[in-house]
Amino acid sequence: MNNINNNNKELAPEQREELLRAMKTRFEKNMNRHNGLEWVQVQAKLEANALKLWSLNEMERTGGEPDVVGHDEKTGEYIFYDCSVETPKDRRNVCYDREALESRKEFKPKDTAMDMAAAMGIEILTEEQYRALQKLGNFDTKTSSWLITPPKIRKLGGAIFADRRFDHVFVYHNGADSYYGARGFRGSLRV
Repeated sequence: MNNINNNNKELAPEQREELLRAMKTRFEKNMNRHNGLEWVQVQAKLEANALKLWSLNEMERTGGEPDVVGHDEKTGEYIFYDCSVETPKDRRNVCYDREALESRKEFKPKDTAMDMAAAMGIEILTEEQYRALQKLGNFDTKTSSWLITPPKIRKLGGAIFADRRFDHVFVYHNGADSYYGARGFRGSLRV
């Protein structure tokens, strides 16, 4: 899935079909995540928005296994979250944001969660979204995921992340400049 036209962020036709097939299979396999929703309507929304389809492909390409987790009745948008069992493997080993990366004197990580999410056209999950995701299954039992951090905490140099241990969701804090092989981020996309 690497034949992406980066100028206009549009998938090649064969990539588009491959992604839609994978999304349909995941959708049908995990109906508990989106009771009452129909794939035909979701697919129509995706096919009508090439940029969102590209972002969804980025979620898939980096190991997120995105799936529909809701439908916003007011806007008509479908809501996708990364539903991989552990935090997406190609989005780990990153600090929280650019400011944190630049503050490191040495051993800088390759990227930041906030920069990667922006480049992919997605949003990092909030604490509320993360807790909602955890009601759909057991996620991050061996890894953890950065969460959107309240400005007051970030201003003081910190950032928050969460995981699931002992059948409970824990939200923690760390320096925003920290990074670990088992910590990445999960994203959301509205289509």
